[in-house]
Amino acid sequence: MPEIQTTIIPHNQEPYVTRTYPTEAELDTVIAKAAVAQKSWSAVPLDQRIAIGRRFTEEFKKMGDEIPKELSLQMGRPVSQGAGEIRGFLERANYMLDIAVLSLADTTLESTDKPGFRRFIKRAPLGVILVIAPWNFPYLVSINSVLPAIIAGNAVLLKPSPQTPLTAERFALALTRAGVPENIIQVIHMSPDLTNSVISKPEVNFVSFTGSVPGGRAVAKAAAAAPGFTGVALELGGKDPAYVRADADLDYTAGELVDGAFFNSGQSCCAVERIYVHESVYESFVDKVVAITKTYRLGDPTLPETNLGPVVSLASAERIRKQISDAIAAGAKSLIPESHFPQAKSGTTYVSPTVLVNVDHTMEVMTEETFGPVVGIQKVSSDEEAVELMNDSIYGLTASIWTNAEKNPESEAAFLKLVDQLETGTVFLNRCDYLDPALAWVGVKDSGRGVSLSKFGYDQLTRPKSVHMKIKTS
Repeated sequence: MPEIQTTIIPHNQEPYVTRTYPTEAELDTVIAKAAVAQKSWSAVPLDQRIAIGRRFTEEFKKMGDEIPKELSLQMGRPVSQGAGEIRGFLERANYMLDIAVLSLADTTLESTDKPGFRRFIKRAPLGVILVIAPWNFPYLVSINSVLPAIIAGNAVLLKPSPQTPLTAERFALALTRAGVPENIIQVIHMSPDLTNSVISKPEVNFVSFTGSVPGGRAVAKAAAAAPGFTGVALELGGKDPAYVRADADLDYTAGELVDGAFFNSGQSCCAVERIYVHESVYESFVDKVVAITKTYRLGDPTLPETNLGPVVSLASAERIRKQISDAIAAGAKSLIPESHFPQAKSGTTYVSPTVLVNVDHTMEVMTEETFGPVVGIQKVSSDEEAVELMNDSIYGLTASIWTNAEKNPESEAAFLKLVDQLETGTVFLNRCDYLDPALAWVGVKDSGRGVSLSKFGYDQLTRPKSVHMKIKTS
């Protein structure tokens, strides 16, 4: 019997769509077609590939009215917030297209030091790239690697999460409608075993994975055992901290950090999961966070008035509730009464937005990724104490500092000092939970390795090829 996957609608637990997994022989055919097509695609001039990329963004825009509800039914985000993922997707796509010519240009060396020679470095495509996309931001994450990989001359095998299969299919449809050959972008729904099998194929040259730390370890292990030293990029988990300094604008900061903690029900690799607040403003800041949190409307994500939906699964909901209850048993205090969000009952995927105080680093809620609408707030007495706690983590994706740099030049200098001390891929000032496509998106420690977006995203999806020409031979 063929193996199938079924996507369950998070908020009502009903089946939504099913997909059948390919056989090993069918996968071999898919991979072989990609390898053959890539040779021809890489010979297409870059300006033509970019023009196709521009048409792709227009084709994707045409799908804009259908995508938000589809997303809600697949992964539970409120339909009112679906347009934001579309805007971000297009922003990243357009930026990567804008910088393609310069990012993929040859690097020419001066000939003055070596008369009679011409030397330059080309950017050559890697070949066939497997992109393993997550469910939490399926369009936003996949655009980071799929489009630049194709523009750079690669073929892409796109494996979506079983929770969001339609997103990859829409992405591929927009690409082929724009003129990308169908074998250059192929969507494959696979089990973990089939995924490992694809990684092991010699025709697959690189794997870009976004997901959990255990998932990333499994991908790295499979790639290490594959022939040809298959490269990997791993965007993994986070336990992203924020530090509120004494001079922060508390009204602004509280609003931004509540959104950074609870948007998408906290199911973001760069969601704010722990906040350290200077003792002089701690009580006032906590009061503001609680007041804002109580205004959230938790419920059916397909209703326009909802701004906080369910988490992705029953298992996820129970894991999050256990992390909260363990923290409370260890001395933490929840500041949001259970009665305020009556929908958030055990046995459902609805989890109340939770603000915890009296927390410390003996509690899992302050050290392990929650991936839910939960934030712990801890008092600190200095910048030095804040940095020590922010770095006390196995993760290092983003961190944010909140201080009044606009009115106080000394605050900006203090921020820049903290930037050098923080062990993280991105440091924000007075914002959080956002990817600027002009900046490299990268993690340290267990948050992964590799880079996407910016010029460096193209570097990851190509390899340098040196050309050394001796022109004068006499």
